[in-house]
Amino acid sequence: MHFIKFNILLVIALVSTTLVSCYAYPGFNFGWGGRNHGSRGGISYGLSPQFYQFSCPQANDIVMSVLEKAMAKNMRIAASLLRLHFHDCFVQGCDASILLDDSPAIVSEKNSGPNKNSIRGFEVIDEIKAKLEEACPQTVSCADILALAARGSTILSGGPNWELPLGRRDSNKASLIGSNNNIPPPNATIENLITFFKRQGLDEVDLVALSGAHTIGVARCATFKQRLYNQNGKNEADVSIERTFFFGLKTMCPRLGGDNNISPLDFGSPRMFDNTYFKFIIQGRGLLNSDQVLLNGGVKKTQELVKKYAQDESLFFQQFAMSMVKMGNLRPITGFNGQVRKNCRRPN
Repeated sequence: MHFIKFNILLVIALVSTTLVSCYAYPGFNFGWGGRNHGSRGGISYGLSPQFYQFSCPQANDIVMSVLEKAMAKNMRIAASLLRLHFHDCFVQGCDASILLDDSPAIVSEKNSGPNKNSIRGFEVIDEIKAKLEEACPQTVSCADILALAARGSTILSGGPNWELPLGRRDSNKASLIGSNNNIPPPNATIENLITFFKRQGLDEVDLVALSGAHTIGVARCATFKQRLYNQNGKNEADVSIERTFFFGLKTMCPRLGGDNNISPLDFGSPRMFDNTYFKFIIQGRGLLNSDQVLLNGGVKKTQELVKKYAQDESLFFQQFAMSMVKMGNLRPITGFNGQVRKNCRRPN
């Protein structure tokens, strides 16, 4: 009898130890909090806010410490890191493919039309990765670093916090074609924008809320110059631009040259994550065509949302957080698929 009891206790102890080991290892996650997951041997692998609870509990603190220093040197970096996550997730899902450099086997997404001479922040991601590799070798993926950096940048700019599902793994390939075809251009019409977002499983609410990320950051003259001089191919300006704003932009962006001159996307509070972006759109001061058409494009749903978010910052913050989680769940690589890159710029 004592022998049987001993065996039962031994089995319980072994099972408990195995489960603890599984939870502690970053490759094992039992489907918490994620809709998109793969499986192996009947076990489901999803995204979970607790993914690094045992394997790298200091991961977010490391990310935030690097971000604080980077933003103290250059406030633009917050918007750049938000944009990196967005441009990553819209191509092959949130797999850090945007971080891969050119190589004999890879044509980098950095060379695409939406990205070339435009996306920034790679050195900050490199620094975060190096510090995480010191603390927790081959544990935190580059795809998760992008998601953590996007959330951290939002928080440090005064925006909302959210519970962030983690557990993405990294792709070993990039898609230049996907980057050229799937990222909405700054001169997009409202119909274009809705199509681009629906292709990713995102709706009009996500479109307007995520566009609110333009409350921080800047844009080059090349991205909105057509609104000043040739909006409809007739050498005429966009009539939806408020006149004082229009003349200010013309001074900054001459008809010839100046394509790399920059303008804040939100003139009111370019360093603060707030709802001023939506207030400016209502005034006719949306910088990009893709900003102003949220109100002037003739789609009632997006018009109503712009007005709601302009009136209620907390509503905007709440929806932005929800839409960021939704976007971050786009086709992640999980479980035993993909890899955790040691260097975010190249596959292992």
